[in-house]
Amino acid sequence: MKPKAKLFRIRRSDVPFARTDGAEEAPGPQAASGDAAMAGAAPAQPDTSAEAERDAIRAEGLTGRQLRMARRVAQKHGITPESDLDAVRLLRQRGIDPFKRANMLDLVVNDETRADGSNVAQLPQTYQEPRTPSTEFAPPPSRRNSELEKIQRDIARRRRRRLVLLAARLMAFVLLPTLVAGYYYYAVATPLYATHSEFVIQQADVPQPAGGAASLFSGTAMATSQDSITVQSYLQSREAMLRLNADHGFKAHFSGDGIDPLLRLAPDASDEAAYDLYQDMVQIGYDPTEGIVRMEVIAADPQVSAEFSRALIGYAEEQVDQLTRRMREDQMQGAREMMQEAEQRMQEAQSRVVELQERYDVLSSDVEVSLLTNQISSLQSQLTQERLELQQLLSNPSPSEARVRPLERRIEALREEIASLRANLTRNSGESASLARISSELAMAESDVQTRQMMLSQSMQQLEAARAEANRQVRYLSMGVEPTAPDEPTYPRAFENTALALLIFAGIYLMLSMTAAILREQVSA
Repeated sequence: MKPKAKLFRIRRSDVPFARTDGAEEAPGPQAASGDAAMAGAAPAQPDTSAEAERDAIRAEGLTGRQLRMARRVAQKHGITPESDLDAVRLLRQRGIDPFKRANMLDLVVNDETRADGSNVAQLPQTYQEPRTPSTEFAPPPSRRNSELEKIQRDIARRRRRRLVLLAARLMAFVLLPTLVAGYYYYAVATPLYATHSEFVIQQADVPQPAGGAASLFSGTAMATSQDSITVQSYLQSREAMLRLNADHGFKAHFSGDGIDPLLRLAPDASDEAAYDLYQDMVQIGYDPTEGIVRMEVIAADPQVSAEFSRALIGYAEEQVDQLTRRMREDQMQGAREMMQEAEQRMQEAQSRVVELQERYDVLSSDVEVSLLTNQISSLQSQLTQERLELQQLLSNPSPSEARVRPLERRIEALREEIASLRANLTRNSGESASLARISSELAMAESDVQTRQMMLSQSMQQLEAARAEANRQVRYLSMGVEPTAPDEPTYPRAFENTALALLIFAGIYLMLSMTAAILREQVSA
């Protein structure tokens, strides 16, 4: 096992003093004189005790902020250190703790107070570039170059390690699952055959009265959109799956040995598992703009696929016929019942008229009244003539008694006959009813007959209207594309599915890696 690469923290004290703005600072006069002296004299031996102390301080692992704070404290006390570590060493030799809170607070200078303690107005101050560490005691170039090379090698090693880990993760989480998916689609998946069919649900073309609101959408796809959606829902339901399984063996077809393990149903598979597979194998879509229902039935055999498609179309036709059957039957039944009731009431009214005519021996009250009226008027004329003749006889000075008496008796007889006829019109005579009563009952019965005739005529019109409405509500399924068995497998689409699997796994890996990076950054912040 390879040892883990160590992460090196580049401290400011380990790097040769240089300008923070990227430009090297020109060597001072002391450095120049030192270089000149080095050319003719041997270099001075370094102080081993100071170097040991600096190594000990370096081992403490002080942060860059602490080292910069120590240099500032040293400059405040008039100490000129060689480096940040040397500043910590010199301060500790004087007994000063550079990291003590009091020493840190002393570095904060009050802008409102001068060094001598006098208050001044808060005016804008000119910006002075901070002093850079001196390069007077810079380490030799060989040591600096070696440290830089070491840092560069470490950076390159860490980059190679990250690239190797990235390639391993991509191989494990993206390429390997994609290869498995591609192997399944190319070598294991069962060839499936899809049978396409299209049909539209239409209603009977019955003439509509002009100007009606119902005629706005008649003959359009919107008139049968609800029926099409209902048929689509039915074909995608469990009931349709159970009927297809009972009639044509849907479960048995997908439980065969020729079906791949991922698609195969168990011999004792439940209806729920079969319904999940049924939803994948039967795809139905409805286009509301054109009113066309498109159906795709998938099976492992082309003939079985076409057989399943024809069976589902038959189920759809039955469902379309059942959609409006109850409404049509209810409308026709109501109209027929109304007509039958009107006929029965009319027959009862006619029977009542016949019964009255037979009871009173009267064919028509109007005829009887007219006959009696004619008899009364005739008798009234005779009575008038007899009275005139009697007046003529009585006007003689000596009327003949033999002629007067018969006239008086005829006049009295005529009066009694007229009174009897008039009594028959208004009063009952023994067991027989008066003609007025007979006429009233016959008129009411005849009026009832006329009313029943009118109601019968209306019920017949309603029956015809209900029949026309029932014919208009008839729905029927019209095939646009007949189901035809394909000669080549439609699924699986190996290349498209493999490419899709690659994109899916790559997206999942990218999402997880970004989430992990964000969480790692939040935790380390």
